[in-house]
Amino acid sequence: MADTVAESAQAPAAVRHAEEVMGTVFSFDVRGGNPVAVQAALKDAVAGLHRVDEVFSTYRDGSQISRLARGELTVEECDPLVAQVLDMGAEAERASDGWFSMRYEGRLDPTGIVKGWAVERAARRMAEAGATGVSVNGGGDVQLLGVPGPERPWRVGVSDPLRPGGLAAVISAAGVPELAVATSGTAERGAHIVDPRTGHSAVTDLVAVTVVAPSVTWADCWATAAFAMGSREGLAWLESLPDVEALLITAGDEVRCTGGLAARLG
Repeated sequence: MADTVAESAQAPAAVRHAEEVMGTVFSFDVRGGNPVAVQAALKDAVAGLHRVDEVFSTYRDGSQISRLARGELTVEECDPLVAQVLDMGAEAERASDGWFSMRYEGRLDPTGIVKGWAVERAARRMAEAGATGVSVNGGGDVQLLGVPGPERPWRVGVSDPLRPGGLAAVISAAGVPELAVATSGTAERGAHIVDPRTGHSAVTDLVAVTVVAPSVTWADCWATAAFAMGSREGLAWLESLPDVEALLITAGDEVRCTGGLAARLG
């Protein structure tokens, strides 16, 4: 999990909103822009989240993704968003050599990419409306765009999975126009990450992987894949990805980081 922290002094008036959808809470913190345009964009973004839930929920028998998994629909008969997500998921599978997977117990399940993508999609909708600073946090997956105020970067606290209520790190978006933070692990949802080699829950030495990258869509995918790999292989793979930094915490309370993570701490 992650919590966004923004300095309030000298910051533009904030528009904040929390929406329960997709089995979690999406929190918006939006700065700057025309108030009318920002409110209209917020309404659109929230409606978009509910549409994503309707289309992609694996808990709804009548959702398009459930019907597609049962062979009752083709991709072409689904909302165009389905093809977009499946294409991105296939790219994540290729880039991770199959460690990221869109299947669970043999069934189509793109859950591992949908939430991060939905967060980023909502954040970019707000930026398109003219907001100068945007933070959208969906169940701990965070997309940051712009700044909350002059010389005041967004900061994200990363929860310590072994010390409830504590922080493992604080990530700063200083100096970059966009940044994302996504965490995969067992602290919040238990053993829910799949080992694609077995089709069952991944058993590794890790309790959490936090990935920092420009896009939360990909950060979420990479965190999931690295968790399934385990600390040694996962860290080496994350080090090989461009514009990606990461923090890995093992069950033995060992912290491992990519080489460039220190530049993002603060």
